[in-house]
Amino acid sequence: MSVFELISKFNKLKFINNLQLLIILILVVVLFISLYLGISLGSFQISFFDYLFGNDSKLQQRVFEEIRLPRVFLAGIVGASLALSGASLQGLFRNPLADPGLIGVSAGAALGATLVIVLGSSWVPSYIFGPFILPLSAIAGAAFVIYLLYLFTKGFGYSGITYMLLVGIAVNALASVGIGILTFISTDSELRGLTFWTMGSFGAANWLLVLPAYIFIIPAFIWLLNSARKLDLLQLGEPEAIRLGVDVRSLKFKVIITSAIVVGISVSLSGMIGFVGLVVPHLVRLIGGVNHNYLIPASIIFGSSIMIIADLLSRVLIQPAELPVGLLTSAIGAPFFLWLILRVKKT
Repeated sequence: MSVFELISKFNKLKFINNLQLLIILILVVVLFISLYLGISLGSFQISFFDYLFGNDSKLQQRVFEEIRLPRVFLAGIVGASLALSGASLQGLFRNPLADPGLIGVSAGAALGATLVIVLGSSWVPSYIFGPFILPLSAIAGAAFVIYLLYLFTKGFGYSGITYMLLVGIAVNALASVGIGILTFISTDSELRGLTFWTMGSFGAANWLLVLPAYIFIIPAFIWLLNSARKLDLLQLGEPEAIRLGVDVRSLKFKVIITSAIVVGISVSLSGMIGFVGLVVPHLVRLIGGVNHNYLIPASIIFGSSIMIIADLLSRVLIQPAELPVGLLTSAIGAPFFLWLILRVKKT
């Protein structure tokens, strides 16, 4: 295949067409609707317009500012992060089954958080790191998994997804063993907190944790969005992408490290929430196409909307009690994953 043929193929992927632009605009509208519903609905009803025009009570104002708003914003950034990392990794490995959870990053973050929940008070006094001790430990667990991936793939030099996924399976298994041991030795109160955290929840959201998450994650969004063109070129195959000037090894390093960071931060704040990084990019790809100039922003917007709606459902389905949001995403995502496997097998 000549360079001119490669460039011709790439040009078909490069720009956002009118349909894709329309889809993104529709997704933005859906996001604003989900934000409004997430803020307004729940066991305690709040009118956004009453708050906006100062017609609410002090109690409603406090619930809006200190509970509902940070929770919705946290759900949005976590959903966007998981969807973005899924879209980026699927493009990097050229496989719709790639997911941050499948390469072990989420499991590493979960193990780090579990260590703090069960053993944290005996290792590090809480007054040293305060409310940041759980997120920092989860991020450290994700960083350790990144190091293992870097080590076993010789600096992300291996191109095949199979090898990376095998390493991820091993990491997931080891993390499960560690979490199982810590669960076994935990007290009743630790076990309740651990069980709820591993199923995912935004109940602990507060501005002290949400604002730093946005500060770290938004630059990662921009960085990965700038890689859209290179990810499009990579769809032609690694040899062809190299011929067109893409530093494939550097691209792997950039995408994997950035995806792991945003997933580590997200898992540290919300717990284990599965299948969003797998399902959202695939749905966006099905309705609009595969070029990453469209796929990445659309996945960010749609992932944010999906997570806000999932959190809303977790709050209202059995109110005043609350369902773990990870149960809802898994209930929807697991059947979709099975369908996706069958679809890939047929093609």
